[in-house]
Amino acid sequence: MSYLNFKSEYDRFPKTTIKNHKAFRGYDDIYHELKSKMNNGSVIVFDYYPGVDEKEVYELIKRFNFSLEINMHDIFKDGKTMTEQMKYNLTDDRVFGRMYYGNLVDFIDEDKLEEAQNKIKEQKESVIVYGVGASLVSHGDVYVYFDMARWQIQLRYRKGMANYNVDNYDEEILKKYKRGYFIEWRIADKHKEKYFECFDYVVDTNKSNDPKMISSDTFKISLHQLSKQPFRTVPYFDPGVWGGQWMKEVCNLDKDQPNYAWSFDGVPEENSILFDYDGVIVELPAMDLVLYQPKELLGEQIYSRFGAEFPIRFDFLDTMEGQNLSLQVHPLTEYIKKNFGMSYTQDESYYILDAKEDAVVYLGLKEGIQPTEMISDLESAQRGEIVFDADKYINKFPAKKHDHFLIPAGTCHCSGKNAMVLEISATPYIFTFKLWDWQRLGLDGLPRPIHIEHGKQVIQWDRTTDWVKENLVNATYEVKEEGNDCKIEHTGLHELEFIETRRYTINNSSYHQTHGTVNMLNLVDGKSALIEGDFEPFIVHYAETFIIPASIKEYTIKPYDCDEIKVLKAYVRS
Repeated sequence: MSYLNFKSEYDRFPKTTIKNHKAFRGYDDIYHELKSKMNNGSVIVFDYYPGVDEKEVYELIKRFNFSLEINMHDIFKDGKTMTEQMKYNLTDDRVFGRMYYGNLVDFIDEDKLEEAQNKIKEQKESVIVYGVGASLVSHGDVYVYFDMARWQIQLRYRKGMANYNVDNYDEEILKKYKRGYFIEWRIADKHKEKYFECFDYVVDTNKSNDPKMISSDTFKISLHQLSKQPFRTVPYFDPGVWGGQWMKEVCNLDKDQPNYAWSFDGVPEENSILFDYDGVIVELPAMDLVLYQPKELLGEQIYSRFGAEFPIRFDFLDTMEGQNLSLQVHPLTEYIKKNFGMSYTQDESYYILDAKEDAVVYLGLKEGIQPTEMISDLESAQRGEIVFDADKYINKFPAKKHDHFLIPAGTCHCSGKNAMVLEISATPYIFTFKLWDWQRLGLDGLPRPIHIEHGKQVIQWDRTTDWVKENLVNATYEVKEEGNDCKIEHTGLHELEFIETRRYTINNSSYHQTHGTVNMLNLVDGKSALIEGDFEPFIVHYAETFIIPASIKEYTIKPYDCDEIKVLKAYVRS
């Protein structure tokens, strides 16, 4: 079946053109450029983000014939010692760890670090220091940073890549991801951010044997330009046990795949950004922008409140012709802070982009249920003794296109089958406590993780039918904004949540102010829209998420190649 009455123009690879700058593509070009910057006695630093293919890069290193090579693996503590040091943060749980707020140097052998530094001082001929954290040894005469996006790292985990400096090749993906998410990526981002001003070059290593290198000036100018204009991150898509068929058509995906369950389209912490340098496309983690231009992107208020973190997330959940999501609940702020070291939690909402007639959303508890009875049934179901009767305990509301269901932390919820959800939430998406998964195995053939022990400690038992209907189901009302005559509706989120969402129904042109905070938007209806302001005109297509940096004071949105559009905008409340 077709979900659209027009041909989708959804762009899976949105690019930003950077004029008058170049990129070096391939190891030959990179070799010749770096060779031209070297002299006898030069110290070259190749610093890596964990996940970079070190064997591949070493083939480049061998071409230089350095007199002294210093490999960072010889300076880090051994893998067993590192794992023991991480034990508190890794935990015994398959999914959840605790945020690590230390530094890369915490896992370095200080004596070996000092020994390496002394070797460089004594060496009169050319030296290379290479590997994760290489700049801890020396900034060198030429400093090259080899970068990588987190999604590509996850794909490499699936193909058997281990975490950094350990031999966990066969460990399940959830545990590899946990180590990356809670520890490796945190300290790697902190290290990278510290040395932005020291880079001479940055290399995109996302595609095997197809590196692209840009100069430090090009890197900085590109990120600066992006912080002054609308842009999109590069979405990625993944199948799932409950996945649907909607995204295949609308997002122009591989029709031969069984399903696509979810997509990140607007999660700078996870997504990447693409730059076009005269036809050479360079991919960088979107976090580079967040870390390098936080005030310009986020605004002073958000930066002072959250630091260099992007606090809003848009993603897709596709159950069209699929199955129910798992029944779940998210932790309260106090709980996530005490147990996982996060300063805010995953309040969220479901905006229904599309739905079939039988689509529903499970949300909140029915009146008069007994908490002990519900938990007992969940635990019995988890042991395989019964099938959990979700309809006995959880409200089930019909869901239609453009409905908006609000889900403050502590509220039991899930989307049913035959819905296409634009999920709008605060960023820490990993903290989902699954309560019931409808007797399913994951795509890996293993039972999907269930967290009843966590869940029962955060469920808000007073969020029952009447309260949910009044507060969380289409709590929509019209609002006025100065300079705007289009229809504007507040659609969420709940007063317990820090994100505001508004829907604009636009026939001519609508006027918007950022008020000094980043705006995240999605074109939820209509073929395409034109965004204009003090930047080059920017076109977005149906279902695309786009970001307006805080540095843009005002902008307009109007229909493009269609008569009417609906745009959903999210921002952090003052």
